[in-house]
Amino acid sequence: MTNTNFSTKPHYPILDGLRGIAAIIVVTFHLSEPLSTGNLDNLVNHGYLAVDFFFLLSGFVIGYAYDDRWHKMTLGSFCKRRIERLQPMVILGMTLGAIGFYFTDSAIWPLIHTVPFWKLLLVMLIGYTILPVPLSLDIRGWEEMHPLNSVGWSLLFEYIANILYATIIRKFSNRALTVLVFIAAAVLAQLAITKGDVSGGWTLNVEQMRVGITRTMYPFFAGLLLSRVARPTRIRNAFTWCSILIAAVLYMPRIGGVEHSWLNGIYESICIIVVFPLIVYLGASGIIATKTESKICKFLGDISYPLYLVHYPFVYFYVAWISNNKGVTILQAWPYALLILCGSIILAYVALKWYDEPVRKWLRKKLG
Repeated sequence: MTNTNFSTKPHYPILDGLRGIAAIIVVTFHLSEPLSTGNLDNLVNHGYLAVDFFFLLSGFVIGYAYDDRWHKMTLGSFCKRRIERLQPMVILGMTLGAIGFYFTDSAIWPLIHTVPFWKLLLVMLIGYTILPVPLSLDIRGWEEMHPLNSVGWSLLFEYIANILYATIIRKFSNRALTVLVFIAAAVLAQLAITKGDVSGGWTLNVEQMRVGITRTMYPFFAGLLLSRVARPTRIRNAFTWCSILIAAVLYMPRIGGVEHSWLNGIYESICIIVVFPLIVYLGASGIIATKTESKICKFLGDISYPLYLVHYPFVYFYVAWISNNKGVTILQAWPYALLILCGSIILAYVALKWYDEPVRKWLRKKLG
C-alpha cells in the first residue's frame, strides 16, 4: 500500500482517503481476530481483503505515476524511489516489533523467553530488508515470514509486483496486459472458490507463497491496466459512497459456512475482480466538495501506510493478553481494542511527521 508523489499530474485525493479507510478497517480486523475461532465467525470477516484492495490501488498509482516516465527514468532510479517510499516505515515497524517481542511472552507464545537475543537481532535485521525469514527462524511460533511485524508479508509481494512491473510488464501493450490480467483473474477465482477464501500469503512455504503471488498478480496489474484505460468522469459524493462500499465489502459476514465455502470464494472473487476496480474508478472520478472533505482525505491518506506498519506490534500485546485470560468477551476487550486503534492512529501520524517524512527527504538527497 503506497502513496506516490505525482509531481505535476493531477492528484486523486479520494483514493488517498479510501486507502486510509481500508487501513483502519485492517486494524479492526486484526483486533477482532483473537476473539474469533477462525474466518467463519470473525466480526470483521473479510477484513483481509483490504490487502487485495491495497494491491489494486498500488498498481493504479504506479501506472499513473510512472508509465509515461520511462523515456527519462532508469530501472535504478525507479527502485530508489520505491525504496525511499517504502523502507523507512518497514524499518520502524520491525524495530517496534523487536522492542515489544519479549514482553509478549504468553500462553499462546510460551517459548518467547527462550529466544536468544542474537536470534531476535538477526530476525530484525532480515526484517529491515523485507526479505522473508525461513521457518527455522520462526521465533514467535506463528510461522510468519516476518515474526516481528506480521504485515510485512504484503510489502514483500508489493516489491515483487513493483519489480515485475519495472523489468517486464511496463513494456506490455494494453492488449498483452489485458490477457495477463484475465489469466490472473481466472487463477485468483480458482484459488478462492476451491479454498473458500483468499486468506493467506504470510508463511514461507510453497502453498502460502502461491496464495501470496495469486493475491498480488490480479489486483496489482488490474490496477495498472485501469490506470491506462480508464477515463475518469466527475462524480459527486464519491468519497462517501466509496467509503460505504469498501466498508460493506470488508465487514460482510462469511458466506456459505463450512459446507458451502465455495460460495464465499465466489463472493471474494467478485469483490476483488469487479468491485474493487469499480471503487478505484469511482474514487478517481470523484469530486472533492468541501475543504473539510479534502482535509479528511489528506489525513487518511497520510496515515494509511504508517498505520499499516505500526499497528501490529501492539496487536501482539493484545493477542497475548487475550490468550492469558481465557474467555475474554467482546464487551471486555473493546476498550483495549479501541485504545490500540486510537493509539495506533496517533502513533502513525507522529511517525509520519517526525520520522517518515524527514527520513524520506534525507534519502531523496542521498539517493538523488
